[in-house]
Amino acid sequence: MTRTFSLKLRLGLGAALLGAGTLIIAIVLYLGLNEVAERLDTTLASENRMARYASLSTQASTFLVVATETLQTRQNAPSRMDRISPVATQMRASFEQLHGDVETALRAANALGLTDESRFGAQSLGLARMEATLAATLDGLNTDADDPTDLKPYLDSFASNFDQLLSQSVNTEVRFRNNILSGITTLRQRLIGVALLITALTLGAVAAFYFGLIRPQFQRLDDLRAAADQIGRADFSVALTDQRRDEIGQLAVETNRMAAALSARQHHIETEWARLNETINQRTQELQTANAALAETDDKRRRFFADISHELRTPLTVILLEAQIGKQGSPDPAQAFATIETRAARLNRRIDDLLRLARSDTGELALDPCGVTLPELLADVAAEIQAEIDNAGMVLDIADMPDITLQCDPNWVRQVIVSLIRNAIRHARAGQNLRLLPLVDDTTAGVSLSDNGPGIPPPDQARLFRRFAQGPSATAHQGFGVGLALARWVIEAQGGDITLTSPLPRAQAIGDAPGTKVSLRLPRTKP
Repeated sequence: MTRTFSLKLRLGLGAALLGAGTLIIAIVLYLGLNEVAERLDTTLASENRMARYASLSTQASTFLVVATETLQTRQNAPSRMDRISPVATQMRASFEQLHGDVETALRAANALGLTDESRFGAQSLGLARMEATLAATLDGLNTDADDPTDLKPYLDSFASNFDQLLSQSVNTEVRFRNNILSGITTLRQRLIGVALLITALTLGAVAAFYFGLIRPQFQRLDDLRAAADQIGRADFSVALTDQRRDEIGQLAVETNRMAAALSARQHHIETEWARLNETINQRTQELQTANAALAETDDKRRRFFADISHELRTPLTVILLEAQIGKQGSPDPAQAFATIETRAARLNRRIDDLLRLARSDTGELALDPCGVTLPELLADVAAEIQAEIDNAGMVLDIADMPDITLQCDPNWVRQVIVSLIRNAIRHARAGQNLRLLPLVDDTTAGVSLSDNGPGIPPPDQARLFRRFAQGPSATAHQGFGVGLALARWVIEAQGGDITLTSPLPRAQAIGDAPGTKVSLRLPRTKP
């Protein structure tokens, strides 16, 4: 019993020494890491503030775009403020959040012993100046002046002053973050020094513990290691002979018992392990398949919602325009109301498409193909786009269309052709002339739209069919860049194809300009 007690006591004393060293290391690490964590939290808060500044910059850009649009469309003061107010409200909310962030950052800096009151004071002053700039711009835009030249100076002043103030705030925030990171580096060096000292002391204690107690027990532990190695090779015929009644002797007895028990359990464990691996592999494969299907469905939904938003803008714009004309006293109110009704019906069809998509499992738009003749389709196109052609001072020449029936969704195909003509109006208005010609072969039919515009450089042609991509023309930023992408999707989803040619061969050109031709083909109805 004395021997057993002595081994326990000596092991306990050695463990106490090592535990004390470990506790000291843990305390030092805790204090150091806690300070590092606080500084990292402060750095993260700085990053968050910079993200809010980035968001504020985006909101300011949106404010300028919306305000410029209201000036270009010569809206009156109430209409301007209705358009601008949502963006201004978002900016005010961002200012309020940033003020709160600055106050929180000041308290955190004081807690860390950082003296940055002047920096945070400068940031608060910069925010106040940005708010004042926004308020002055809103007051200026809220005047009764309708001439854009009278109101544009307010926007110019806002753009120059706001950007400068925002840049100053972001630069100040970057310097603060760099100071904190520098402090973390210094703290790390201090922690390394302390850790080296504690390590040296711990090594001395470990050496004394090893040579005074552990080493004499190595022979007995070697016997146990050999037994464990034998068990590790799945050989459970272990018979340790150590009969001393201390802890290691008891461990030898338990090792003998464990070997016997393991021998009985080996087969059962192997069987269960194989079954478990099979189950894991099966569940992993099922999960990967489900994740892939979910990702594909989500991608289809996001692509469709981005594209359909482009198509929803056109009928809304026409409805608003006709409503404004009627409000100002249209000479033909019946025609204006008829246009509004037509556009509202088309908008309702788009909303129906959205509802069908929301109920679908694949995320794809449900097309409704049926038979429609080329003359009927082009007649609908001409009725929808002729007013815009006339307003642009252009001429649309529609050739005689053969009486051929296409198998397609007439509503969507009409929208595609109208969208192509609107693109030509926007980018090739100076050429004045547009031409629609039939394209017919044994299995497909369609139309080609040619313009007398400046053409499209070859490097940009493939890019135009990507979503949100636009050409380099002066009017490129007037749209959202999803028209051609949606057009290709609609046509190819119905078994057709759409191609672009620019510049046109001289034999096909309709003027002196390089010109562009977009051709689309769809399957014909089988006789």
